[in-house]
Amino acid sequence: MGSFARALEDFFTLHGLALPTDQSERLAAGRRRRRLDAVPDSLRQAGTAFDASRMRAQERARRAGTRPRSNHTLETALATLHDLAHFLVTERAKDGWELVDVHDIEAFLNTLPRARKRRLTVLRQFFRFARAQHLVLVDPTRGLTGDEARGFRGVTLTLDQQRGLFRRWTTDETVHPHEALVGILALLHGASSTETRLLQINDVDETAQSLRLGKRPHPVPMDPASWTVLQRCLAHRDGWRTDNPHVMVTKGTKAGRSPASTAYLSHVLDLCGFPPRMIRSTRLLDLVNTMDPKLVAAAFGLTAESTLIYLADHVDDGRLPER
Repeated sequence: MGSFARALEDFFTLHGLALPTDQSERLAAGRRRRRLDAVPDSLRQAGTAFDASRMRAQERARRAGTRPRSNHTLETALATLHDLAHFLVTERAKDGWELVDVHDIEAFLNTLPRARKRRLTVLRQFFRFARAQHLVLVDPTRGLTGDEARGFRGVTLTLDQQRGLFRRWTTDETVHPHEALVGILALLHGASSTETRLLQINDVDETAQSLRLGKRPHPVPMDPASWTVLQRCLAHRDGWRTDNPHVMVTKGTKAGRSPASTAYLSHVLDLCGFPPRMIRSTRLLDLVNTMDPKLVAAAFGLTAESTLIYLADHVDDGRLPER
């Protein structure tokens, strides 16, 4: 019901039949409140004050025309704070922020090593705020680094698995067009789910048979197989009779202009048996192994370092793809 209501609101506001509401803001406020309510009582007040200060900063940024933190960023920070609070109470037997030391923070960060850098960024922000408010005397995050071991540690597809997926997405008409598009763009062109999710009709060049994907500096030429899969997805979109500008349109987005949800993209490849990141990582790793990483990074609109960090951060084991 919620997705239908949002789609209906998008339709009416798009056609000038209604004014936009603050529904998304109220929903975000409710999510933040639930996270704060779940923080142990002895640690909740500081968390509430931290959230209030960040909301004021968000409002100031909006008035100034700069880039405010998104609601998702604010909620993620509260989730990290919530997790730390429970860790302190249950694992370290500490019920006050003033009792936290560097060993507590290090132990907490070690519970999710791959999220270390992101979590440490949030904790630094919180303890700077807490120190400014005289809630703590010493910042326990000072001296800690977000660095972790670099290098590829992930599972990739074998050649036989890649061939099987290619046949599935190019020859099996029973496969949903969205699965085929997300899969083939990841397998052959190293496209992320976000790049495919945000792909719009205006990004498709029919004459040159190419796509503009994400922040890549140049259009991506489509091979015949990929172009055929794209045309099948566009035909599926035409069946919705929608004004939504995105290539991938779902039942929940056909009446508006928003892209398919990240939740939808996270499950679109479930039937093929392999996650999108694993498929994309296979392609990226193959390119990095056979070419200069700087050239690969330039083609994808990334820094060379961020390309390697992606491969390190988003996959799980340590197998190189078969040649």
